[in-house]
Amino acid sequence: MTERAFWSGHMRLSLVTFPIRLFPATSARDKIVLHKYDRDSGQRIRYQNVDEKGEPVDPEDIIRGYEYEKGSFVPIEDQEIDNLKLESKHTIELVHFTDLASIDSIYFDAPYYVVPDGDIAQEAYLTLRDALRMSRKVALGQIVLRDKERIVAIKPCGKGLLMETLRYAYEVRQAEDYFDGIDPDAEIDDEQLALAEELINRKTAKFDPRKFKDVYQEGLKEIVNAKLGKRPVRLKKEPAAPEKVTNIMDALRRSLKQASSSSHSGSDKRKPIRKTRSTKQKTVV
Repeated sequence: MTERAFWSGHMRLSLVTFPIRLFPATSARDKIVLHKYDRDSGQRIRYQNVDEKGEPVDPEDIIRGYEYEKGSFVPIEDQEIDNLKLESKHTIELVHFTDLASIDSIYFDAPYYVVPDGDIAQEAYLTLRDALRMSRKVALGQIVLRDKERIVAIKPCGKGLLMETLRYAYEVRQAEDYFDGIDPDAEIDDEQLALAEELINRKTAKFDPRKFKDVYQEGLKEIVNAKLGKRPVRLKKEPAAPEKVTNIMDALRRSLKQASSSSHSGSDKRKPIRKTRSTKQKTVV
């Protein structure tokens, strides 16, 4: 693996410690990123550190602080922040184990692949992986990433381990504050519920992320390629606005009929459109 690790350190389970490396499990590399630039000169717009009067400030003179009232700050030095971090910045200590189902999905943040660092780490790494798989548990610990202390959950993933950072309780808004107006005792018609369940069953399939398209990103790529190729932009037509639901039962019946007809026509595979790329003109893939 030639990719540089995002984080290197150790994982510790009681008296067992072994070296690991972390790699981000997601990537934004293929996303179109837009920049700001001057329309007339074509120069990129750069931002600099300025005070409220618009005067430039040297980076060495910039510190962080907490604004306890308008215009008044408590200064916090970098050294003071460093003293707050975990005693061991480069060790993930597994201190607790739990069922994956006990962690609400709202707490999951960012995934990372955990890789053993060297042959000497393989045995302990694989032992932990298989023990987690057999016990059907996830390991919990803490780590410092990008100067922030995070809770992490570690679980088996294919041949290896996956680490996901978790949000703290104070970072998650309480659902009760937003669902307070929903009547928990509201009764739903049995037939209506059965129709909804049947619709769900007919539309149930194994999750395949390739079937979902990022319409915004695809549109940006088409705009960029059209401008580079000096041709008209060919964007897909937006779907018609959905009808306003006036009768849920009737809408469910029509939805079931539509789902049934689409499942029969799904066997007709369209021929893929072959894309050609000019050797003279740059194209965003």
